[in-house]
Amino acid sequence: MKKFSDYVLLYSKGIAMGAADVIPGVSGGTVAFITGIYDELLASINKVNTDALKLLFRFRIKEFWAAINGKFLLTLIAGLVTSLLSLAKLMVFLLKTYPILIWSFFFGLILISAPLVLREIKHWTWQSLFGFASGIAVAYYITVVTPTESPTHLPFIFFSGAIAICAMILPGISGAFILLLIGKYQYMITALINFDIPVVLVFVSGCLVGILSFSRLLSWVLKHYHAVTIAVLAGFMLGSLNKVWPWREVLEYATNSKGEQIAVFDRSILPHRYFEVTKGNDPLILQSILMMALGIFIVVLIERVATRLKMK
Repeated sequence: MKKFSDYVLLYSKGIAMGAADVIPGVSGGTVAFITGIYDELLASINKVNTDALKLLFRFRIKEFWAAINGKFLLTLIAGLVTSLLSLAKLMVFLLKTYPILIWSFFFGLILISAPLVLREIKHWTWQSLFGFASGIAVAYYITVVTPTESPTHLPFIFFSGAIAICAMILPGISGAFILLLIGKYQYMITALINFDIPVVLVFVSGCLVGILSFSRLLSWVLKHYHAVTIAVLAGFMLGSLNKVWPWREVLEYATNSKGEQIAVFDRSILPHRYFEVTKGNDPLILQSILMMALGIFIVVLIERVATRLKMK
């Protein structure tokens, strides 16, 4: 790409990827695939290797920049960051103001994403079935035994970034979904809004390590054990649905550093039970079903666009 308009278009694609990764269930990797930059993205990430770093340490900046396809990566990352910063406040507002409806939307996104990912498995084997069942069991177990408020110390934030960023290169798996699973979605969104520099820097550091190391491992696993890996990932998505169930009963509260009460442990309950527990709060059943349907529709639409573009 040499024209200014090409970089503007790439920047807009980065914005779209960032918007997708803010929403659990919609993958930035899927957006990259739809917009035709997926292969170049993977190739550019893999170019950041020891040979390229040697050029950097020798201060051969121009050669290093060319070796890693720097203009492409910088423009795309700029779009991603712009999107994340601009949408973060909106997501926090929506989660506080319309929690049942937003979690219903997320539930629909993840519910439909899993079977769409499973379509990549052409021939099922016992290993794939075992991987799928194991993914469901492990993810559900995590949602049951892990408090909603997971650790906030910096090593765990680093780990969260390293794991979540790997989702960016997988069409169908969202980085926001991974953060939801480990209980750090709202925490990181809030950190972005409040410009909590230490937390954000540690998270970004984890992202860099993750995309440069775990992504290579993940690519190797997908290449050699594609069906089993996809089955496990899809199983994780289905097993984690318990974590985004819209109606919940808080079992334990704690006070954070700001003196605010936060839920540290809760469980999924049925809508009628929610009505009883909250002493008459409307469970918004019809609206929730419509929001789930909207989430399903969006993912199906994205996948159909991707399929059509792939056939061209």
